[in-house]
Amino acid sequence: MQADPTRDASQTPTLAALFGSFLRLGSTAFGGPAMIAYIRKMAVTQKQWLDSESFQDGVALCQIIPGATAMQIAAYVGLKVRGARGALATYFGFGLPAFFLMMALSVLYSVTHKLPAVISVFSGLQAVIVAVVANAALSFRKTSLRNWQDVLISGIAAGLFWLMANPALIILLAAFLGMLLSSRQQANLRAEHDIKISTTTRPLLLFLLIAVSGFALLYFLQKDLFQIAILMSRIDLIAFGGGFASIPIMFHEIVEVRSWMDGPTFLNGIILGQFTPGPIVITATFVGYLVRGFAGAFVATIAIFLPSFLVLVGVAPYFDRLRTSPWFTRAINGILCSFVGLLLTVTIRFALNVHWDFPHIALAVAAFAGLIFKLDILWVVLAGTAISILVF
Repeated sequence: MQADPTRDASQTPTLAALFGSFLRLGSTAFGGPAMIAYIRKMAVTQKQWLDSESFQDGVALCQIIPGATAMQIAAYVGLKVRGARGALATYFGFGLPAFFLMMALSVLYSVTHKLPAVISVFSGLQAVIVAVVANAALSFRKTSLRNWQDVLISGIAAGLFWLMANPALIILLAAFLGMLLSSRQQANLRAEHDIKISTTTRPLLLFLLIAVSGFALLYFLQKDLFQIAILMSRIDLIAFGGGFASIPIMFHEIVEVRSWMDGPTFLNGIILGQFTPGPIVITATFVGYLVRGFAGAFVATIAIFLPSFLVLVGVAPYFDRLRTSPWFTRAINGILCSFVGLLLTVTIRFALNVHWDFPHIALAVAAFAGLIFKLDILWVVLAGTAISILVF
């Protein structure tokens, strides 16, 4: 795949420059989707690698395909300016700081989590995480539920998730109901760009071959690592709506279906994820480490990001056609509605894992209020940590 053919050679960044720029950005990438604004500032305003319209199309694309939105945007910038190799450079650069920090925190947690002081702090922070997920559910509701059809799809999904039906089947049902019931015409019907991303067929086939070979090796050599890889890949493939959408599915599969860890331990993993830059799905590193050590952490991290990256590389050249299809946008709308139900269900399940008393309730209410008033989530977690140390 070639870089943008109309770009001046002097403006085309090297792969090393792309990697270094996104590595620096990834080191301070707190706030999840809020990082999109900083990526735009660097790629459009400062470096002038993309124009504003191209970047906005990338945002639209990354919001309707699975995966962590900020990570996908990073890959899109690399894909647009240097092809598939550029996408790899920006993807790895943006994600590596979160991986290394989460690995360090997971190791530290494994040797300190039984200390009374640590238990008390995490007890308070679990109440904060309930508030974080509840706020995510409210945010999804505001943007996704606009009529009774949307509410119906969300309610059906919530009921099925509560009954622990297969998440993939629920997503498919929501997409079908979206096409059947939704009356919204969300397709972007403006003209296609003169500048398009070149075909990605050859690099995509190469990436797929490498991925399949890796899965095959795990299957024959390490069945337990293969199970982790398959599970995380499946979670990533159905995580429409950004990284937060993967957490409830991960909770369902890891805690409720496979019992690899209990609910409070999983909540602690999410807490640690809030102390790292990058997407919340880095919780997969924590899960992999606790289940199978360093090898499990590495495999889980690769698997939770690989499928959505492949989807981006495969779909990006054809996005102009997809965005003009009302059936496609209705299906995506149905899927996003289902995640409101999913987040509502998991908020309740997370809450059931917290020992509620007045201090926990007060901390959760304060955290929720802070998020409602747009306080950065990192500051909410840091304040919750300080209060937990003093109170619990």
